[in-house]
Amino acid sequence: MLSYYRSRVTDEDAVLAACAAVLADGDVVTDPDRLPTYKQDRSTGSEVGEPFAVVFPRTTEQVSAVMKAAHKHRVPVVPRGAGSGLSGGSNAVDGSLIVCVEKMNKVLEVDVANGYVETEPGIFNTELRDYVAGQGLWYAPDPASKDFCSIGGNVNTNAGGLCCVKYGVTRDAVLGLEVVLADGRITRLGRRTVKGVAGYDLAGLMVGSEGTLGIVTMARLRLRPLPPTPTTAVAVFPDLFSAGRAVEGIMTRMTPSMLELMDRATITAVENWRPMGLDTSAEALLIAQSDLPGDAGVAEADALLEICERSGATEVYRSEDPEQAEMLLGARRMAIPALETIGDWLLDDIAVPRSELARAMQMITEVSARNDVLIGTFGHAGDGNLHPTIVVPRGDEAAYVRAMVAFDEIVDIALLVGGTVTGEHGVGTLKRKHLAEELDPVAIDLHSRIKAAWDPEGILNPGKALPRW
Repeated sequence: MLSYYRSRVTDEDAVLAACAAVLADGDVVTDPDRLPTYKQDRSTGSEVGEPFAVVFPRTTEQVSAVMKAAHKHRVPVVPRGAGSGLSGGSNAVDGSLIVCVEKMNKVLEVDVANGYVETEPGIFNTELRDYVAGQGLWYAPDPASKDFCSIGGNVNTNAGGLCCVKYGVTRDAVLGLEVVLADGRITRLGRRTVKGVAGYDLAGLMVGSEGTLGIVTMARLRLRPLPPTPTTAVAVFPDLFSAGRAVEGIMTRMTPSMLELMDRATITAVENWRPMGLDTSAEALLIAQSDLPGDAGVAEADALLEICERSGATEVYRSEDPEQAEMLLGARRMAIPALETIGDWLLDDIAVPRSELARAMQMITEVSARNDVLIGTFGHAGDGNLHPTIVVPRGDEAAYVRAMVAFDEIVDIALLVGGTVTGEHGVGTLKRKHLAEELDPVAIDLHSRIKAAWDPEGILNPGKALPRW
């Protein structure tokens, strides 16, 4: 699929000339030594094509001009932000033009009275959060990659994060978007008000569309008051099913601001990489937070730990020390880099009903044993969103083949227990065949019709996000 467009009639020179006419010097790059930097995201195992150029627009009008030229000459366009994706969603296709919005990174407006921020797409998540914090406001979605992922990418994948169990994912924070369509037209979708049901929810449709429907050039995002310093609670479990019972019990009684889970393989990898006294004999570690103010937060954390003890936790404790709390959260955020030190990694992303969380994790351990690969599983327990990460020795081709088999089996587990093939990383190229298994024929047809309505020439991020059958 990634080489499909090589057989189509294109005029790359004409597109480059049009881009050069509207972009600043240095913002059109064809240097073969620089192109590889922008041709793929952080995913492993995803298909990658060869682009002919990458351009760096700085305004919506420049994006519009670029898209008009690409549309006229039927050149495929791959939108790109920070390139932190994990599904191949921003990988180049052969003969494509990469439109990278990393230089569109300004905050345009903070409306304190109405509780929103308008921002360009290239700003990093952490940069935006720090900016609005200066005005006593808080942007809630916080992916583990928040320090190096962009808001535009968050919108394109409907990114979640550690706080999404209570505050929702990116779609819940999006009030409106400015979008450049495949033919270069500019439109404003959504609203400024908290409520609004005028017309179809086109802004909501754009969120999670992985650059296949348009290029986001401005996002209007809901803000909240800065939450109090959270109280952190930790529980250690001797088996996965005890941890699963605890998650069910917690979520039926309260909504913590965070509820994260790490299995034994992940705990061990983190402890070996950055020793901090984690119990590597535990089968599961649950890390939770309450951001209720003062005594209410302490009470919620204690009630949560009581549920954990009744569910079979062997050790529980509460921390109000910000440094200790940050260390524990750091353990969770270090899961991927710790596993990466062991070998080559292939990150999966599934979501299952919370009642099936323990069963799914147990089945993943069986996949690990059956395929003779290491799998460290961690994720957002409160949402049932798991990130099983397969690790194999570097350069071991036979192990890599087994890893791909394990990857497919993990996705099959998600569907078997009533879950979904991706919780927050997107379909990209990695999971197109799996999406076709999740959607029924009518839903697949609707997806195709929506794509055709927004992008009739099929030039926007071709080969991504839609089912392959």
